[in-house]
Amino acid sequence: MRRLRFKADGRIVELRDGREFPLAPAEPTTAATAQPAVRDLRRRARLTQLEFAAKLGVPVETIRNWEQGKRAPRGPARALLAVIAHSPETVFAALASEPTAA
Repeated sequence: MRRLRFKADGRIVELRDGREFPLAPAEPTTAATAQPAVRDLRRRARLTQLEFAAKLGVPVETIRNWEQGKRAPRGPARALLAVIAHSPETVFAALASEPTAA
């Protein structure tokens, strides 16, 4: 299983041997490219809005608002959607598993 970290500047890096490796080269983003295409991600995962919301642990109204452009994902939600775009199976498996005690 890959270990990923969300950086404050929106980058996603993989952790290997105590070092960080970017998943994709850093690119300047504009407002149009910064927002993940939530509907496209959900459809690629072959999930309904209700199923997608349940997997992410958010109200279905949130998914609807994102897809209709009424609201935009921010902060951790935006980072999570970016990881889903790269590796949806890994994210959904991690979200479905029970947290381990540290």
